Parts: sequence; structure tokens; C-alpha cells
Amino acid sequence: MLKTAIGRAADTHRSDSRGAEVTIGGLARAAEVGVETVRYYQRRRLLAVPPSSGGVRRYPAEVVDRIRFIKRSQNLGFSLDEIRELLQLEKGGGRGAIREIAGARLITIRDKIAALERMERVLAALLRECDHTNATAPCPIIAALNTRQSTAA
Repeated sequence: MLKTAIGRAADTHRSDSRGAEVTIGGLARAAEVGVETVRYYQRRRLLAVPPSSGGVRRYPAEVVDRIRFIKRSQNLGFSLDEIRELLQLEKGGGRGAIREIAGARLITIRDKIAALERMERVLAALLRECDHTNATAPCPIIAALNTRQSTAA
């Protein structure tokens, strides 16, 4: 896919020293993100800004892999700051530091799952109560949402 997307791009050229290079538009298409996403990652210091040559910046094809790394990391819940740290650690950081970041993310995910499970229990109970409440009585779901006390279980 990468070679095909880069090869098809009209804005691709060869450089003897660095291999295939693409403009920001070709890079975005190959990585399946928007141009503004590439620029945002640059502002967040996740991607380097290549020097301009004749008013055009050319990106090495390998940057597509970096963008995909970033997107996969985001899909696992890592923040952009954590992703920047992981990218820096990839260059020679200790595996322990990488495990620490991933372990902290796992704890956060487990906490979110526990919170979602609590919400699921509360909503399920409210729906059951709604099913067993007379239709002329006030809706128990609305009543619960109007109370000052937390509906969290």
C-alpha cells in the first residue's frame, strides 16, 4: 500500500541520497491522514519539518511509518505527549521507561473501563425501573438525572 500510494502520487520524485520523497500532500495521502494532521504533528514536535527547496518541502517516505505509529498509538489511548516520549525512547531509551509509559496507560484504561461498567450498571437499573414503573408516573430516568445526588453505583 505504501509503495503504491507513494508511487502513484504525482508529487513524487527520486533523490539519490534519501530514496523516494513526497510533498506534504503525497505524504498525507500515503499515510491516510489530512495535510492539517501532518502540520499538527509537526507543531506538536512528533514530526520534523524538512527544509524547503524551491518553496516545496519534501518528506522521506519513511515518515509515513512514523505517522502510522502515531495513529496506532492514539488508537491505544496514548496522548500525543506520551507518543512523543515513546518516539524519543525508541531511539535508544530503556525498555523500562517504555514499559512504565505503557503500564500507566493500561492503568488509565482499566480505570475508564471500571467507570464505564459503573455507568452501565446505573443505566441498566434505571431502564429496568422504567420498565416496571406505571406510565402515568414520572420517568425514573429523568427523575434520577434531576436529583442532586450522584447516580453512580
